[in-house]
Amino acid sequence: MSSKLIHILAILLCFNPLMEALAMPTDDTDIRTKDETFWKEKLPPEVYRIAREKGTEKAFTGKYYHEATPGKYYCSACNAPLFSSETKFDSGSGWPSFSDALDPNAVELKKDTSHGMTRTEVLCKKCGAHLGHLFEDSPTPTGNRYCINSASLVHEKDMPK
Repeated sequence: MSSKLIHILAILLCFNPLMEALAMPTDDTDIRTKDETFWKEKLPPEVYRIAREKGTEKAFTGKYYHEATPGKYYCSACNAPLFSSETKFDSGSGWPSFSDALDPNAVELKKDTSHGMTRTEVLCKKCGAHLGHLFEDSPTPTGNRYCINSASLVHEKDMPK
């Protein structure tokens, strides 16, 4: 990254905490090894609660639930590309739903037995952030419904330029 670009980003970061949260290293640093102090300082409280503490937002309240702008969705914790508007659909669940990940290697799936039920948790493969859950009840050709928290996503139109 050029020093001029770094300087511009540094100036922008002074004005917007979300932009700071999105300013993750682009080198080969393994951000999965970062401790919770790093994430608490890096992420806004609501993003931290959902992405790091495996929380959820209330149904029908997320920023991207009704989003129809074409483009990609990125991890709000590390900027990894995760989903495309091309696979987004209205499942009626109250959360943004996608029939497929942008790349199968972008997400990690884990068995989740919390809250007295068995589900499949969806995590960002790059940083380990909790994104939501995968259900196999979709009317789409894949049969998949990735039910994802808006707080775990950033649409490309909202990414810092």
